[in-house]
Amino acid sequence: MRIGYLMNTYPVTSATFIRREIGALEAQGVEIRRFAIRPWGEALVEAADKAEAARTHYLLTPGARRLLGYLLAETLRNPRGVLRAVAGMWTMARAAGHGAMVRHVAYLLEAVHLKRAAKGCDHIHAHFTTNTAAVALLCHRMGGPGFSFTAHGPDEFDDPKASSLALKLAEARFAVAITQFARTRLALAGGAQVWDKLHVVHCGVDLDDLTPAPPAPGDAPFVCVGRLCPQKAQVLLVQAMATLVKTHPEARLLLIGDGETRPEIEALIARHGLENTVDLRGWADGAAVKAALGNARAMVLPSFAEGLPIVIMEAFALGRPVISTYIAGIPELVDLETGWLVPAGDVSALADTLRKCLETPPDQLTRMGQVARARVELRHDLHSSAQRLKSLFEEAAG
Repeated sequence: MRIGYLMNTYPVTSATFIRREIGALEAQGVEIRRFAIRPWGEALVEAADKAEAARTHYLLTPGARRLLGYLLAETLRNPRGVLRAVAGMWTMARAAGHGAMVRHVAYLLEAVHLKRAAKGCDHIHAHFTTNTAAVALLCHRMGGPGFSFTAHGPDEFDDPKASSLALKLAEARFAVAITQFARTRLALAGGAQVWDKLHVVHCGVDLDDLTPAPPAPGDAPFVCVGRLCPQKAQVLLVQAMATLVKTHPEARLLLIGDGETRPEIEALIARHGLENTVDLRGWADGAAVKAALGNARAMVLPSFAEGLPIVIMEAFALGRPVISTYIAGIPELVDLETGWLVPAGDVSALADTLRKCLETPPDQLTRMGQVARARVELRHDLHSSAQRLKSLFEEAAG
């Protein structure tokens, strides 16, 4: 069985879960061909990501002139298929609103290239419901392989009408949701008739590579891992630390990641005199992230918008509790047995919860970490999730 995996930008330092998912499927005998609209614009950190980039076929690489040539050749050879694809493109562009036609013409050109490049694939699976699912749909309308997609959220669900999510669900062989929350949002977009097409397959972590760490030392820092951006709200975490150190000057925070809010975070650190409290590390490879989480008192992620972050699963697998927010699928994994949840955007509650964690006895933190590890073993084992996906692909391609 040969499956084409379609991503927007791939590989991406902050989304290594797709690489791991592909690797787990290949370990189970599935042949995966990698496709992406474009390469990531930033430097890759891990050698494994660099190797993935070399194995990925990029749909925009040929340039507009050659892609138009592909479309002309496909039209001469397959006029009915192209007409079906153009009708689908027109429908999606109209739903997206003013100014969307140029973008959707690009999707059509990408779909023509995908159909040529994916010859021999039994099925196409797209990650995310946005442009990748649109390209897979148009490719299928031209006679390309059937398709499916994985929905992560939460921004994918902001305007399902504009993204033609109902149309994508109607024409897909199936759709994967990474949480029950995501499945309900897909059902709201597609209606009751698509319910049986919707399958929850949790993102997974390699438990063999994440053995529980020993109890954290007394001076262990809080660790936050993720792109520095408004959605992940690291700015508010620094503000909470400024409050916390007034009563707990020993508190420390390690921020791993980079992004557009870095200047604002640096300014806050300087304004509050937190240079010895907050360590702004930048991007790190997987080994460094694992070491940091293993040495953490707790992992903290104060996000405004998430699906269900892989880093929470990694922290749990290492036996560390998590402090996060009541959003999307996070409460499906994090609760009072394994950590703390706070209202998104509430700096006071976040600071108070950081204080509670600092004052929690080490043996209680250890018990929370043990429950967290058991929960990840039950729900988020990478190889179990890959087996579930393989079964869905076999059924769809069969």
